[in-house]
Amino acid sequence: MPTAKYLIVGSTEPYSGKTSTLLGLARQFQEKGFQLACGQPLASGTTDPWLGSPPEDEVQFLAQQLNLEDDRTLSPLVRTNEETLRKRIRSEDTTDYRQQIADLPKPEVDFVLWEGVGTLDEGSAFGLSLPQLAATVDAQVLLVARYGSPNALEQILAAKERLGDRLLGVTLNDVPSDELDTTGAELKGFLESRGISVLGMVPHSALLRGVSVAEVVRHLNAQVLCGKERLDLKIEGIQIGAMSVNSAVKYFQQRHNTAIVTGGDRADIQLAALETATHCLILTGHRLTPPELVLSRAEEVEIPVISVELDTLTTVEILDRMFGRTPVREPLELDYIYQTAAEHFDLDRLLDCLGVQ
Repeated sequence: MPTAKYLIVGSTEPYSGKTSTLLGLARQFQEKGFQLACGQPLASGTTDPWLGSPPEDEVQFLAQQLNLEDDRTLSPLVRTNEETLRKRIRSEDTTDYRQQIADLPKPEVDFVLWEGVGTLDEGSAFGLSLPQLAATVDAQVLLVARYGSPNALEQILAAKERLGDRLLGVTLNDVPSDELDTTGAELKGFLESRGISVLGMVPHSALLRGVSVAEVVRHLNAQVLCGKERLDLKIEGIQIGAMSVNSAVKYFQQRHNTAIVTGGDRADIQLAALETATHCLILTGHRLTPPELVLSRAEEVEIPVISVELDTLTTVEILDRMFGRTPVREPLELDYIYQTAAEHFDLDRLLDCLGVQ
């Protein structure tokens, strides 16, 4: 078997879609008959104070999805967080992680796919930044960038300067469907003219950017008042009910599949919300119990109602941070990822860039 080629899927900023990109790419590799190994030499152990602890080990999840044996996976050697960085600064951790990476036995596979962390620089204190990793194992880099990010273009160009020929190409994620052939095409042409191959342009997906009601319940430490059998519903946006009933009805009808957040004492707004296409009604403030009329109507229209102790502003801030940041785990989401990768990622061009026929 020829020497395995290393490909690192990195990103210009956190929550850009690395895991989804790696999964979609890996599934296409497997369908072409290539043997794979996967891993994540460095993991981000930092936490968002609003969202709590980091997700489960990505490597275990990837291995399960790709049906990989243990000898074809690499779990993180270190996690970047306040504790590990402090030990590094105090010389309590003097491990040469780059040497550990260099000494790893090479799997007998066609491709080794590694998932990077949030940015090119994270891991520098351990010698495991994206450029350092790539140089250590002579890897190529596929960069994932969120199309809508204000600094995406500059970040991609800066990455090209740092990675040079190791940058195999980029995939632009979360592109609005109505811009794929217009503004998106212009950006692609601009990058290509500067020697940066655009290997994928993935359209925006409310399915992947949204969060389930169950996830909202967990992150908000909420009490489910009714609709426990509907916690799998996806929330794609937030609306706040803090106006008159007449204004609220018109406002709520403008969007679908949202979470409507309102005070636990606003029964009039709660009833108005239940007559719309909301996927969840969130009552804020000291867990006030709504009138039985509200809960009965919610049961009739099968809309979950949950109660939180937080105020409305804090609740909305937490919800807003959740969109696009919760791990993809649902079968429907995974099927969508595989289908989208097959339709919007140019695997043949990537293989050509890798020198694989």
